[in-house]
Amino acid sequence: MMTKALPAPCRQSGRLLVWLAMATALLTGLAARADAVHETVSPRVSPHDDRDYRALTLDNGLSVLLVSDPEADKAAASLNVDVGSAHDPEDLAGLAHFLEHMLFLGTDAYPESDAYQGYLSRHGGSHNAFTAPLDTNYFFDIEPDALAGALDRFSRFFVAPLFNADRLESERNVVHSEYQARLRDDGRRAQDVLDQLLNPDHPATGFSVGSRETLADRPEGEPSLRERVIDFYESHYDANVMHLAVVAPQPLDELEALVNERFTAVPDRGLSRPTIEEPLVEAQRLPRGARMQSVRDSQRVSFMFPVPDPETAYPHKPADYLAHLLGHEGEGSLLAALREAGWADGLSAGVSRGDGHQALFTVDISLTPEGAGQLERIQASLFATIDRIRESGLESWRHEEEARLAQQQFRFQQHGSPQSDAIRLAMNLSRYPLEDVNIAPYRMGDFDRELIEQWLDGLRPDRLLRLYSGPEVEGDEVSPWFDAPWREVSVAGDAEPLPGIALPAPNPYIAENLELLDVQDEAPGLRIDETGFDFWHMADATFDTPQAEWRFSLQHPAASQEAREAALSRLLAGWLVDSLNETLYPARLAGHHFEAYAHARGITLSFSGWRDRQDRLIERVVTQLREGEIDAATFDRVRYRLQREWRNAPQDALYRQAHRTLSEALVRPQWPTEALLASSQDLEVKDLRDFRRRLLDDLHLEAMAVGNLDRELAEREARQVAEALAPTLSTEAIPDLVPLQAEDLPELTPTTTREDSLVLRYLQGPDRSLDSQALLAVLGQLLETPFYQRLRTEEQLGYVVNAGYSPMLDAPGISLLVQSPDTDSEAIQARIDAFLDDFGQRLGALGDDDLAPYRQAVHDALMQRDTSLSGRTNRLWRALAYGDTGFDRHRRLAERVLSVTADELRESWPTLCEAAVARISFDSGDEASDVLALSRHLAPLPEDDD
Repeated sequence: MMTKALPAPCRQSGRLLVWLAMATALLTGLAARADAVHETVSPRVSPHDDRDYRALTLDNGLSVLLVSDPEADKAAASLNVDVGSAHDPEDLAGLAHFLEHMLFLGTDAYPESDAYQGYLSRHGGSHNAFTAPLDTNYFFDIEPDALAGALDRFSRFFVAPLFNADRLESERNVVHSEYQARLRDDGRRAQDVLDQLLNPDHPATGFSVGSRETLADRPEGEPSLRERVIDFYESHYDANVMHLAVVAPQPLDELEALVNERFTAVPDRGLSRPTIEEPLVEAQRLPRGARMQSVRDSQRVSFMFPVPDPETAYPHKPADYLAHLLGHEGEGSLLAALREAGWADGLSAGVSRGDGHQALFTVDISLTPEGAGQLERIQASLFATIDRIRESGLESWRHEEEARLAQQQFRFQQHGSPQSDAIRLAMNLSRYPLEDVNIAPYRMGDFDRELIEQWLDGLRPDRLLRLYSGPEVEGDEVSPWFDAPWREVSVAGDAEPLPGIALPAPNPYIAENLELLDVQDEAPGLRIDETGFDFWHMADATFDTPQAEWRFSLQHPAASQEAREAALSRLLAGWLVDSLNETLYPARLAGHHFEAYAHARGITLSFSGWRDRQDRLIERVVTQLREGEIDAATFDRVRYRLQREWRNAPQDALYRQAHRTLSEALVRPQWPTEALLASSQDLEVKDLRDFRRRLLDDLHLEAMAVGNLDRELAEREARQVAEALAPTLSTEAIPDLVPLQAEDLPELTPTTTREDSLVLRYLQGPDRSLDSQALLAVLGQLLETPFYQRLRTEEQLGYVVNAGYSPMLDAPGISLLVQSPDTDSEAIQARIDAFLDDFGQRLGALGDDDLAPYRQAVHDALMQRDTSLSGRTNRLWRALAYGDTGFDRHRRLAERVLSVTADELRESWPTLCEAAVARISFDSGDEASDVLALSRHLAPLPEDDD
């Protein structure tokens, strides 16, 4: 997958070609309209989806789905190509992925390598692409008024890319850097080992990323790498295997004209979607198993079985039916039995590696250290559960219950962002009949026992593939591409299964009352304002769903003042979720979701789902928090899970660790993972019981409800929670989160086991005012593309290269980050210095007219509409945490952005580059910094004066 490519200005020659294309289209308008055939079938949509749809097949065979959404504030497009890494030539592993990268680097009409990215950036857009085994998907979003220009540039990828010879080496280095960045990814390592157990003749078992080695220059006398790229493109990229989705506010006729004018030139080579005939698994070599050494301190086991690809029977969902029963986490489930035995803390079931014919049905289990020594009994327990399903699990009422829940979800389906919708629709166009592109994931036909039995028959001991991973494993082989030590082992066994496994009972949490209430507020209002309790409510019917979102922040003055208290806060939140897992799993299936998470002020309880029966869930959680027994077994399980997470933090992606180090230095109170891990070592169950008592005895409660519930119901349910928790502390008793000033901060080194080099340069604004935030937000927008273009595309420093606005809480800042596999941090620092010097000169020539599109892009991003009820609630909840009780700060900031001038940018730039600058750097072997000690002297950043 390409990282987000971040833009630069388009050239005049490109605009001239656009005008020529438009003129040609006007002269041949009637002919252009004839290029598309309207489909007589329309997609099935949910009852509350009032968008307009139009399906087309262009004259060249390209299938198109247009969606006109007048309320959308972005336009988006996605084009899916029915070819991926499974179709790489045997002698050029990674070629499909390399081709994906090359398409971004210039076309006949727009030869500059940054023409596409630059245009998107100036108009508030973003883009990306990914290469999967069977698909390559390209997508973007942009301000609606700029859609025509974006489609101009985008469409030429599939008509006349240049495959610039001078860019082959640089992009090969970028692909290699992407590969290097994934080397210590346990998921990639596991897939690399699994590929050794699957059929070696299956095309999806090869190396998909590519490297300098696999994409090396061809021997003399053979076609060059560029020639091979062009040959692959011409052999596999064709209008007949492309599916385009466009989601935008423009009317359908306008969208159709935009697409016709640009995509009818995509070549028609008469291709069809490639099929894979080779079996995914060699049945005669089953059962089979392996043990693999993991990088992370984590033990897992996956039980896999070859089954038909579920796409072949998607209207009936036989694989989903079995995954529901095997992946159930409620009382009597396989996971409940494993948790009770102390052997596992997580389980999932589902299908992966589908190739159109076959797939792998997988049960994946996260193990405790004790469970790692009980694989045979765990395996026996899995097969006992499968036998139970054969004996008594194939019942029509179970299917009907799942179908009812799926129908509820589809009926009140909330649209995502235009970009996510476009990607989903383009990919579904390639897989399902047109009428099912929306409903396919939710569609469940009549109960078909025989069909389910076909999938169930594949889940037998003699068809098992088992893969265990753990840090203690020693291997006699090493996987070819990700260097994972592994060895093959026998999976035959005759162990005793765990007792007490049962199939789930009917779900008591399914909502009955789905009436939509006609209630609407403009913004949250303070409904209850008492010493210990503040409650905000906003009735919201705009998403046409009878759902509500609740947030309860349980705040305590000392929740994070010490690392020990911060660790206990996380333990308490983890215990609450874990102790209710079996009880509330049916509620989760029914669309009622709950989570608890710790933060600097205490713990937040979050509830999402149907309004009907939500009060049962909230009451059960609050009762458990107050009265539930904190037993030793649950305490040990949760503490182990948290400690494993903290121990594994140095294995995280290096760029994430750099940002975490920066946050640990510049935000208080906040504790490094090493401090949390150390503080948790001597904690006992009685410490958590005592912490719960102290938290609930001195509590301030802040709450918010947003959704389809009226004021009376909201206040009644909020008061029930307040009466149960009896909060007494005022808001003033709770300390604020404080961003610190980065002046005089020494260079910091993250705690990591990674081997790449990295530099994160952070330029902090002078204060937390709206003026400073607006100024730096516009500067960040200006920086994005030139930084990416120069340090990644031109100088090839690495795969992870980005720059942009990066606030910490309400403290403005700009981050510039480079992660490199072969350039040390000192050299990277010098390249960043040179870029910043040149950017200062660019600012010197910048006029307000040049700046206008960047200001508008930032403004529009700030004012972007919420695309889901949960997204809206989270935005409002964050605003409240920052003290924005008018819930309009983003609007005031957006207005201020439009008044930022080029002179202001020029005046602020020299000070910004020199005053409060934080530097995070790393080279392999560097010793980690004591972040807290080095940042203890920092003063708070001056507050907002608005």
